[in-house]
Amino acid sequence: MDGMILSLILVVPLVGMGAILLLPDRGKLSAWIALLDSLLTFVCTLHLPAHFHTQQAGFQFEENLPWLSRPAIHFHVGVDGLSLWLVVLVGLLAPVGVVASWRAVQKNSKAFYALYLLQQTAMVGVFVSLDLMLYYGFWELSLIPIAVLTAMFGRNLGDGAAGKAALRFFLYTFLASAPLLVALLWLYARTGSFDYATLQAAVASGSLPGWQLGWVSVAFLIAFAVKVPVLGLHGWLPDLFSEAPVAIAMIAAGKLGLYSLIRFHVELFPAMAHRAAPWMIALATIGILYGAMLALVQKEFWKLLAYATIGSLSFCTLGIYGFTAAGMSGAVLQTVNEGVIGAALFLMFGVLYESARTSRMADFGGLAKQTPRLVTLFTIAGLALIGLPLLNGFVGEFLVLSGTFAGVSRSWAAIAALGVILSAAYMLGAIQKIFLADGQTNGHAGRVARDLTGMETVTVGVLAVLMLAIGVQPTVWTEAIESALQTVTHTMHAQGVSPVRMESGTVIASSMGGRQ
Repeated sequence: MDGMILSLILVVPLVGMGAILLLPDRGKLSAWIALLDSLLTFVCTLHLPAHFHTQQAGFQFEENLPWLSRPAIHFHVGVDGLSLWLVVLVGLLAPVGVVASWRAVQKNSKAFYALYLLQQTAMVGVFVSLDLMLYYGFWELSLIPIAVLTAMFGRNLGDGAAGKAALRFFLYTFLASAPLLVALLWLYARTGSFDYATLQAAVASGSLPGWQLGWVSVAFLIAFAVKVPVLGLHGWLPDLFSEAPVAIAMIAAGKLGLYSLIRFHVELFPAMAHRAAPWMIALATIGILYGAMLALVQKEFWKLLAYATIGSLSFCTLGIYGFTAAGMSGAVLQTVNEGVIGAALFLMFGVLYESARTSRMADFGGLAKQTPRLVTLFTIAGLALIGLPLLNGFVGEFLVLSGTFAGVSRSWAAIAALGVILSAAYMLGAIQKIFLADGQTNGHAGRVARDLTGMETVTVGVLAVLMLAIGVQPTVWTEAIESALQTVTHTMHAQGVSPVRMESGTVIASSMGGRQ
């Protein structure tokens, strides 16, 4: 299976998509096909960690087949410790998205689930592609289902808000990807290859024109920073979270952009990434506070989750561009954590919205007695989000902050740590407003919401157990990540790149002999 498992993971969702399109749209038939297909895909992804060798350097489960001769494009796929858990995460979130859509999607379910499964293939393709043109194809493909499904199945179709959110997302991400395509073609013209290892060797050799290569790295950076999104490029995120179907919103931000920053910016252009690092660290640190403070004043839970996500993703960016082993390991783990915690919160917020048809937190109150399963699991996910020890959010944030404190700047680490305190304030405030406060005291009638169904309880319960498992035994998850980061660190050291030292806003160039 090792020689074909990645192809199988890519193809299974497409088979499910084909079955949905061929069969009639009757009742829950499309939903059941999507659920069974996504569960099968998830089972296939579990083959990767079960047979992954942490002591083996380089990519594993590789497949390299010629596709086109001119230009030379190969179906070249593989995974290492950076992409391993992200592929599994995509497999895990696929059935969660189907469960979240079970009641919400009643019309045109055939189109919804077909495009949803297409999105799964696109996301996995981004994580496993080792031919950059193949990667670009999956990268662009991943934008289409998100935009189309938001425009077709958004929450506020009548006033056009969903269509505007979809258009804004598409314009932000598509326009930022245009320079990326130009940069890829420039690299191919110079090297005659789209192969990742070949391009990495060409950049490291110094044979490519320096100033032009600098602009190429900037094109890569902008495309990925928009998709994260990094502060200043986040304009599409709050509207998309407010309007997109739950299954789409939970996969739209973070994962693809953060992975691409490490793989195709830091690892491919380490010297250029090092020059951009002070700016990225500053934007990340400010983004942590910006996201937390705006989340603190939000009245609607979709917007609260949007700005909380900006803060969480900024933690990941901070870890990546500090160039410390602990920070980068924490960034990758926190990317996985954000996906798990965000999926649970999105599903539960979706239940609240579907029941009461409002996202204003003040419209609720006293739901704890009505919804015991919902309040219990929501509290666990909320505590994981704010980084409570023994839950997964703590491990990722701790690694990023410790790496920043020891390797980058104590001042910047202290500022970032303030975001953790603010996250506790807005998350505990949301729990109090929705589940504990009396709606009558706020001048509202207090909306009635249903509790989680059996299927929803099992789904969120599995995510809650995973939050605890990662928090209690983080080494199980970080071992593979750290094995890949050794290769990244070796690449950076070979090109004279070391951790970024920042004190009082000044970048201090560190020598290769400096301590990490």
